[in-house]
Amino acid sequence: MLLVFCCTILGAAAQVLIKSGAGSVGAHASIIHTLVSILTTRVLFAGYALYGISTVLLILALRRGELSMLYPVIALTFVWVTVLSVLIFHESMNALKLTGIATIVAGVAVLGRGAKR
Repeated sequence: MLLVFCCTILGAAAQVLIKSGAGSVGAHASIIHTLVSILTTRVLFAGYALYGISTVLLILALRRGELSMLYPVIALTFVWVTVLSVLIFHESMNALKLTGIATIVAGVAVLGRGAKR
């Protein structure tokens, strides 16, 4: 469970890094330019590297855990991304976003209660 939780944090950090680096790619960049940018823009490369690390941790966690229990925890990534977007990019937080966060957290908690002990 701890490995999957780490995956959610790394996944959220990866998305923030990718968002930060996306501006350097250009709005009408070709696929080749975009691929080159991923390799040459440190922030983009770091974001994709964190995704890779997150994937490795998920594989390690899934070797011993229940897929039906561990995979829904990945939904917490949406919570972390929303919080980080508000803190880092100064995006707005509203009642609908808060309701979505509460729904995700409640869903993960309910699924967690149904796991084998």
